[in-house]
Amino acid sequence: MEVIIIGGGIIGLSSAFYLQQAGYAVTVIDRTDMQQGCSFGNAGYICPSHFVPLATPGIVRQGLKWMMDPKSPFYIKPSLNSSMIRWGWQFMKSATKSHVERSAVPLRDIALLSKHLYEEWNRVPGLDFSYDPKGMLELFNTEENAHHAEHTIKDALALGIEARMIDAQTLQQMEPDTPIKALGAIYFPGDAQLYPNQLMQSLMQYLRQQGVRFVGNQEVTSFITEGNKVQGIKTTTGFHTADHIVLAAGVWSRDLARQLQLNIPMVGGRGYSVTFEDAPYKVRHSVILSEARVAISPMNGNKIRFGGTMEITGLNAPPRMQRVEGILASVKRYFPAYDIPVPAPEKVWYGYRPCSADGLPHIGNLERYPNVTVATGHSMLGISLGAATGKLVSELVARMPASMDITPFKVERFS
Repeated sequence: MEVIIIGGGIIGLSSAFYLQQAGYAVTVIDRTDMQQGCSFGNAGYICPSHFVPLATPGIVRQGLKWMMDPKSPFYIKPSLNSSMIRWGWQFMKSATKSHVERSAVPLRDIALLSKHLYEEWNRVPGLDFSYDPKGMLELFNTEENAHHAEHTIKDALALGIEARMIDAQTLQQMEPDTPIKALGAIYFPGDAQLYPNQLMQSLMQYLRQQGVRFVGNQEVTSFITEGNKVQGIKTTTGFHTADHIVLAAGVWSRDLARQLQLNIPMVGGRGYSVTFEDAPYKVRHSVILSEARVAISPMNGNKIRFGGTMEITGLNAPPRMQRVEGILASVKRYFPAYDIPVPAPEKVWYGYRPCSADGLPHIGNLERYPNVTVATGHSMLGISLGAATGKLVSELVARMPASMDITPFKVERFS
């Protein structure tokens, strides 16, 4: 049985991993050369601690305040684009306390499953991605966020996720390499870190050795359908037929899904990161700066990555270096000894996270076309949820019982 996977990011490659293991002939097709997407430049977090979806109460109000600041963590470019308007309306409807409460268990379950699977991957000969299970520190610098941290810890413990408050002195003992300016932090011992670039390169090489076929620089333009079945796809250079199609094209999945009469309200949330090698900036744990919404990631022994921002804008908009300046300025407020130069634009990575309207991924088989599996909309959690999503995709293709309840990720929930 032949399967075509549209999308060569972590979701597509994870799906290829498990489908190949299950005996399918797999082809991965991507619009790029698969060397620089969101799966490469992200923070590399494996984070069961992230059980709160992007759509939360107060985020819209806070976002409106941040929109006036070009260096802020969150920005939505005003637009009359109909897709953007539909997404914004659904996002505001989803940003409720009840939605956050309903989302916690499925986000926990898929994250814990993913972490377990990454630990299995870490023992596979030929796969190397610098997996580091030291845990995550979420620093806070205001009394308001200290109070919020107490609630986060309570919610985490109720979900069975280990979390504890640490004061400034303990924080400094855990991160002794540089002075830290913070009131304290939440410590999530169950989180882990990996090096995304190494993961993607290693996974592609491994899959090629296992017989997975890769087709790069071919954009899918349409689907070949007959009745309630998709027979194949048409690309910019030709046709490809298959028994099953997996749509895992990140933010580009929205327009492709529309051709299959599927409505997925989704936008590209652009993030930025800069990576330094053999730099004087040292942290021993994954770090989140809660007020600044900035991620700091120690990677592969000698690298550190600073990343962040959520910029809702068009997919062809030029990068805004003010966002990078804002990230690095925020780091210095917590780590005063760090004088981090703003790199040249060509040294800055940016990419578009596929942000669903309710902060939950879309994972499932289509009702209209049962031989199409959709896996997209993971927002900032693509790497974290990648392995589990790939496992779930393979189970959906094989019509096997899923490893967890995927009802909350129903593909047609906005249709």
